[in-house]
Amino acid sequence: MEDKFYQLASFEYVADVQIVKGKLESEGIPVFLRDENTLNSDPLISNAIGGVKLQVYSKDKERAIAIYNEIRAYAVDNDGKTIVCPNCKAQKSEPYYNSKGVFYKLFPFFEKRKYKCLNCGMITNSK
Repeated sequence: MEDKFYQLASFEYVADVQIVKGKLESEGIPVFLRDENTLNSDPLISNAIGGVKLQVYSKDKERAIAIYNEIRAYAVDNDGKTIVCPNCKAQKSEPYYNSKGVFYKLFPFFEKRKYKCLNCGMITNSK
């Protein structure tokens, strides 16, 4: 079923997704960027809409995940140090978007940055 998509990742800015997109396409995996044009026209609403979503066909899911895990960059703090999960101590977190409420959808820059651990799934606020 090539018409079914799998969301591989979401990125805060369109520029952040380009390296991953290029690598996947060079490996023969078609890539689709959801909300790319929206964020190109207004990058300040990235948190409100959940960033730009990198999608692949469901049939390419396993191969795309393996390639992405080889090249992915995990979340870092303001000092450039990798975010450590307070629950499992893994250093595999990525930005998490879950804007709830009208206020944060209208003013996403007021919402605190959150991170989701890819090891245990715990969601934490930035410090």
